[in-house]
Amino acid sequence: MKRTTKNDLDRHLILRRGIYHYKRRVPAIVVPKDKRAPHVRTSLKTSDLVLARSKRDALEAADNLLWASMITDEAVDAAQARYQAAVRRVEAMGYSYRSAEDLAAAWSLNDVVERLEAVMDARAPNASRRAVLGLEDVPQVKVSEAFRIYTDEIVHDELRGKSESQKQSWKKVKQRAVNNFIDLAGDKPIADITRSDAQKLYAHWLARIAPKTGRATHKATSGNRDLGNMRGLYESYFKHQGITVQQNPFENLSFSEKTKRSRPPIPSEWIKTKLMAVGAMAGMNAEARGVVLAMIETGARPSELCNLTRGSIFLDVDVPYIRIEPREDVDNPREIKTESSVRSIPLVGVALAVFKKHPNGFPRYLDKENSLTTAINKYLRENKLLPSAKHTFYSLRHSFEDRMKEGGLDEELRRGLMGHTIHRPRYGSGGALAWQRDELSKIALPFDQAIV
Repeated sequence: MKRTTKNDLDRHLILRRGIYHYKRRVPAIVVPKDKRAPHVRTSLKTSDLVLARSKRDALEAADNLLWASMITDEAVDAAQARYQAAVRRVEAMGYSYRSAEDLAAAWSLNDVVERLEAVMDARAPNASRRAVLGLEDVPQVKVSEAFRIYTDEIVHDELRGKSESQKQSWKKVKQRAVNNFIDLAGDKPIADITRSDAQKLYAHWLARIAPKTGRATHKATSGNRDLGNMRGLYESYFKHQGITVQQNPFENLSFSEKTKRSRPPIPSEWIKTKLMAVGAMAGMNAEARGVVLAMIETGARPSELCNLTRGSIFLDVDVPYIRIEPREDVDNPREIKTESSVRSIPLVGVALAVFKKHPNGFPRYLDKENSLTTAINKYLRENKLLPSAKHTFYSLRHSFEDRMKEGGLDEELRRGLMGHTIHRPRYGSGGALAWQRDELSKIALPFDQAIV
């Protein structure tokens, strides 16, 4: 049996007893409406891979159309149906669809001659002839609708492992790019976007990143993110529709990014005399205070700490520790930043005291790391508990890393505990955790139990 990913040449193809089958998961958004869910399964009745691929293409396009019609009843459906039919006719004749404009822009004598010979064949139906020559109209799908198709169909499966908060954050950034573009160029059909339209978005950000007079209000990262998201939307949408795009209007539009300045660490003496002073954070709610104190001796990211649950906090073991890994709860999944972020961190000093008080984690801030960070930074600034305006709550993570360096801890151990990539096998658990705990104990800061 052969399975492949959606980007493979043999996607959705399974070989059983010498015969190819088409198998594809029904998107979650249309499962209630498609009686074939959770999978579409069809025998292609051929052992020839080339023919199987051709049949797969037709079925794949037909399913895309069916699912689109289930999601929306807008008038664009008829145009989509007509166009997809044209794409299938072209592929059946051995060509990929290209519009007449694309053919002219990417002039190839051999390509044009082959297409003319194909349409001159008396056996070719008129509709196929129009499609081969690129004369079939591309449906006029507006940018806003293309974005809906992008989120609901094209990348819907990629969002499965994200929590609701992560999904909202992911969509919010991309939606901003779409909104900015529409404000500047209008909600026009995505096929009608020109280089001039793309340059309007570029100019919009240029005025904010590098104004001719006055100070910049935004960094290059913001503009590059918008341009990159529009470039990705344009490319992904037409690829999904089976259209060959010769020139992406957003291609090669970007801003130079200077080297990012890392947040400065908070000096150890400041942590001991200010943050860990009795009463310093008494006005902060217990869970937020617990996250701050736990971060001092674990170096974990705020999002990692506030999303710990009882199942990832281990106290009744020889070496108490927390386990940072993706949450695979069907009802409340959550991704983590990178594969190297999966790790166990022994608990020492004030961090151990914190988790003994909060063995179930910090439910008030579960999947709400943005609210947590905002609340903590606001409190620390208002109470003058940060050394400078450049410091933030996150600076404690850098402080932890610096303290490990100054304490002479092994580089690989430091990278592993920080969740950074290492190029050798990771430390295991058990005896290794005991050694890690002993190493961390060397740099643990003294504290008064009253601050927990």
